[in-house]
Amino acid sequence: MSTAFTKHAGVDVPLICGAMYPCGNPELVAAVSEAGGLGIVQPVSFAYVHSGSLKAGLERVRELTDKPIGFNAILEKGSKRYEQVMSAWIDEALEFGVRFFVTALGNPRAVVDQVHAAGGIVYHDVTERRFAQKAVDGGVDGLIAVNRRAGGHAGKLDPQALLDELLSFQLPVIAAGGIGSPETFRNTLDMGYAGVQMGTRFIATPECSVHADYRNAIVQANATDIVLTRRLSGIDVAVIRKGTEAQMQRGEPGALLSWMLRQPKTKHWARTYLALRSMRELKRTSRSATEKLGYRDVWQAGQSVGEVHSIEPAGDIVRQFDEALR
Repeated sequence: MSTAFTKHAGVDVPLICGAMYPCGNPELVAAVSEAGGLGIVQPVSFAYVHSGSLKAGLERVRELTDKPIGFNAILEKGSKRYEQVMSAWIDEALEFGVRFFVTALGNPRAVVDQVHAAGGIVYHDVTERRFAQKAVDGGVDGLIAVNRRAGGHAGKLDPQALLDELLSFQLPVIAAGGIGSPETFRNTLDMGYAGVQMGTRFIATPECSVHADYRNAIVQANATDIVLTRRLSGIDVAVIRKGTEAQMQRGEPGALLSWMLRQPKTKHWARTYLALRSMRELKRTSRSATEKLGYRDVWQAGQSVGEVHSIEPAGDIVRQFDEALR
């Protein structure tokens, strides 16, 4: 099936394996791309969890496939050093032949200029029209519509309502959230989307370097098991419920952190603190990449868990979804 997205990305199947921290390892990215979809590199995962550096991770991907891959650039401001590192990472990805980039948060203009100069394409994550308008003003080539069924930082609108808000921009729109089966994939494309982005479904694969507990939890969970927590980043994140409501509240930001998260001048530092706290916990327990996110941890996932009933190779999933279009 040819869409505006498949032409932009140079892929056969209008399907993206979304960037995931810490789940996005090189083997998963490569497996999705090799099968005809588009695997997206999450540079922090490559550099600090799985490979030791972004370059090493990209080299590992290229050992496994020469098909197109994408790159995720998170743009939240607050640290000049971070902006410099991200810009250098983008240059590194361009050197490896990456030409499809997904931006999130912030103003994408600098990334658009950097990528367009190399002949690349930029799509931007949005949850509603006002953010899409800023992205369009920043020169992006497409939009990734994150709906209320997504894992991680989900939106507030259902897929149809969000698409209705974005169609007037006349850019390709990718659906992100709630897609876990070939049938839902086909129905989403019939709705008018140019492609879909999945994360949760690809966690339940042997290529995804997570603890077996995490994979099994996705297979066993239902859509009603997905709840929101602020303990990971200070922003509502969709995760699999474990235990009682009181148990899920443990680790949530206290009064001071909650206040800092509401203030424009301090929210970045509060989010950084929460992210570092999570990373320190993993380091303190000395767990390897394949042992991270065991049963004591918080597991990010979307409502598509209700459609995930088995652990299957990532390439098989892409081929099954492609078959649904024929």
